[in-house]
Amino acid sequence: MSTAIAYTELGGPEVLTVIDIDVDVPAPGPGEVAVRVEAAGVNPLDLKLRSGLRVSPPITQPRRVGSDAAGVVTAVGDGVEGYRPGDAVIVWGAHGAYATDLIVPSAHVVRRPEGVSAAQGAALGIPIGTAYQTVRSLAIGADDTVLVHAASGAVGQAVVQFARLYGATVLGTTSDRRADRVRELGATPLPYGADVVERVRELAPQGVTVAIDLVGTDEALEQSIALVADKSRIATLVRGADASGLGIRAFSGGSPEPLTGQQQAWRAEAIPVAAALIARGAFSVELGPELPLADAAEAHRLVEAGADGKVVLIP
Repeated sequence: MSTAIAYTELGGPEVLTVIDIDVDVPAPGPGEVAVRVEAAGVNPLDLKLRSGLRVSPPITQPRRVGSDAAGVVTAVGDGVEGYRPGDAVIVWGAHGAYATDLIVPSAHVVRRPEGVSAAQGAALGIPIGTAYQTVRSLAIGADDTVLVHAASGAVGQAVVQFARLYGATVLGTTSDRRADRVRELGATPLPYGADVVERVRELAPQGVTVAIDLVGTDEALEQSIALVADKSRIATLVRGADASGLGIRAFSGGSPEPLTGQQQAWRAEAIPVAAALIARGAFSVELGPELPLADAAEAHRLVEAGADGKVVLIP
């Protein structure tokens, strides 16, 4: 028997309920892998879908939650190579990762190296894939100075680290309380506010070549446009619907333009890249509260309240 979290109507965290799947977990089909979940990551997208803030199809049956997890392979389907029961893995792009057991395509599973915990693995999927694809899409390199709006969030921290690994100079807006974390990752922190443009020009007299918006405010977008001459190197991950009108780029975040095949490939590539870096001590994932699977509603409340670090559910 398997347990999962689901909802049957849109609403607040209280709509999340525990459901028992009162049949045996099915065997994986061709090209699939069965995974016993050890940790599931809670992403802001999960909250947006649950509340209806992000449009989704009508609910016709209990809708399961979550896309990112880590665990141990329990079975493999026909045609799957490279995995066997007992392998520690990271799962991304799953349907219903808030669960004790998952069946996922093998293309959405990567090995979890020694030294990478289940909680760290579950924290990768959406934020790490998004950050890596953004950095690659903007061709960030050693000649760049990058401004990251909201550098202390999960995606922001990953953007900072990937940009630094590619040799860029990075500045990141953040709250005073989170400035030390941004600094630890190799970026220069600066507080949010109307004077960001002036502060950036003081800190980076050489100019800013790339800006990445993870806030979605008019202020952040206006500051980016004021600082970066080439609008093709300004991207928003939040205000996708407005990007074309501003002449800037968007990667998901409500954008009507789907990701390209290359961008999707970069998002997949990010998971093993980040896992290998973590195992070497060259990349950091900030973990936050860990809660039992049955407390998924409280986990959503913590994310809504701005909890520091990745909130993780433990089945």
